[in-house]
Amino acid sequence: MRPLRIGTVFQSFNSTTDPDQGPPRLSLLRSSIINHGLDGFIVPRTDCHQGEYVASRDERLSWLTGFTGSAGFACVLRDKAGIFVDSRYRLQVQHQVASVFTPVDWPEIQLHDWLQLNITSKAIIGFDPWLHTVAEIETLEADLVDSNISLRPCQNLIDTIWTDRSPALRVEVWEHPLKYNGESSISKINKIAVEIVSLGGDLAIFTLPDSICWLLNIRGADVTRTPIVHCFAALSSKGEVTVFGDREKLKILNPNPKVKLLGWDDFESFLTNSIGKVVVDRKSLPIAALRALERGPSEPLFKNADLCSLPKACKNKTEIEGARKAHTRDGAAMVSFLAWFETADHSKLDEIEVVKSLETFRTKTNLLHDISFDTISGSGPNAAIVHYRVTHETNRRLDTNSVLLIDSGAQYFDGTTDVTRTLPLGRPNLKMRQTFTRVLQGMIAVSQIRFPKGITGRELDPLARAPLWIAGQDFDHGTGHGVGSFLSVHEGPQRISRTTDVELQEGMIISNEPGYYDAGNFGIRIENLLVIQAAPMLPDSDLRDMWEFETLTYVPINKKMIEISILTAQEILWLNSYHNTVLTKLTPFIDLSTKEWLVKATSPI
Repeated sequence: MRPLRIGTVFQSFNSTTDPDQGPPRLSLLRSSIINHGLDGFIVPRTDCHQGEYVASRDERLSWLTGFTGSAGFACVLRDKAGIFVDSRYRLQVQHQVASVFTPVDWPEIQLHDWLQLNITSKAIIGFDPWLHTVAEIETLEADLVDSNISLRPCQNLIDTIWTDRSPALRVEVWEHPLKYNGESSISKINKIAVEIVSLGGDLAIFTLPDSICWLLNIRGADVTRTPIVHCFAALSSKGEVTVFGDREKLKILNPNPKVKLLGWDDFESFLTNSIGKVVVDRKSLPIAALRALERGPSEPLFKNADLCSLPKACKNKTEIEGARKAHTRDGAAMVSFLAWFETADHSKLDEIEVVKSLETFRTKTNLLHDISFDTISGSGPNAAIVHYRVTHETNRRLDTNSVLLIDSGAQYFDGTTDVTRTLPLGRPNLKMRQTFTRVLQGMIAVSQIRFPKGITGRELDPLARAPLWIAGQDFDHGTGHGVGSFLSVHEGPQRISRTTDVELQEGMIISNEPGYYDAGNFGIRIENLLVIQAAPMLPDSDLRDMWEFETLTYVPINKKMIEISILTAQEILWLNSYHNTVLTKLTPFIDLSTKEWLVKATSPI
């Protein structure tokens, strides 16, 4: 197993991009577009694996535009350049990109609409076929079918002008032990092979690194914060796995009789020479991989999720118990930080000092592998930027009579954590406190719901919003995302969102994080992680198969932010019960002074 990085400062506060670099780089890209006989080029945020997390050398969108959000893309024409971002990033993009890029509200405005609005004559738009999925390109081509605009696969034009691109990391992969994952790789391989057979397939292709890491019980360091290794894989219906990537980095797999290692360059020819029916995921397979398959004798069988995604999402007993331990450990670190913060002189603190202090408390556990994402530490107006990342340039002293939003998490070998708390600075005004209480009510509503088998996160999403809707407020992100087990802190396919159609199932870990963001003034979010479990049968109930949530996060909710008169008796009962659980769970793991603080922080209201 890879050793812990004890004493390491994980988070950097340097700005990774500069808006001033955007115009000259855009000019270089336009010259390349013209030289290749194109009228435009699409620059996605993704890499060839199509996951959310990419290595610094693959941050092409960020390099070109300065935008560092986790989702979005740009489309550069000869005379216009649009950068498409969703509602989470509309404040952020304004600060990070130069005026030569025009922010586009996506997905409300789709790429085909924007292209047809901005192109009046016949045009060819280039794209790198390894960076776009089958579903993405087929949908775009269908949307443009009656237009004068066509798509053309080509080499990546960013790579032709990005001359100082960093090399790929060469950190050796390590095994994630059975005591943490609860199921051998052989068992997982055999189960997925049975699924391939049930679909009538002979082979399945995987390009998502977290799926491959889960399948083979390995972890890596190709991406910061998320312990994955970049590779592709193919699994036959007979349970034989072929892995494509850096063979030296992946050599830990050599003793596995089920696994064969090949190089990156072997992937395309393997696809072309494949025989039989090949199961592929439209939403993650690069269109270039499909074209390679189509050149050979095989027949693709299309799915809308890779075959590892659902079993990976449904944690087994070992993983759930590991999550409980990880959250207890992390909760002790969080309350130690909160106890320190409450007595600290806020006038002498800034957002960076808050991040450093919290990281110090997590490091003291001596079990921290990494943080699970760069900590969001936003005070005053910065708290209204949903995915704010503090840098030396944006860092500010803590406000008075406002709030501090802290969203953070950790990677432990036995689990991944993610928790958000909004803390008072001085005396927040009535609107802040009332809004906080409505957000809390939405979080409680989701936490205590019982729901029948077959429900999706779409049906639960309004529970988190109803208290805000009544007051004419809302938030523009999903209520919850899936969380991995020492893997991605954002994991699919499970979500609590208006857009999901995935059924919630036992063992899924999911976040519960309603919020509210008043641009230029303040932001509020409260987040716990939950795990789905079977609900006990109620007397005289007609519904036999029901689920409920177990709360995994053990961190008190700041009572100074609550307008108690707004809460119902049931909500107060839930809050007091939750705080009692926090006190009981964490007392054995904290020192005496922190315990004294925690007793007050969790006392009944």
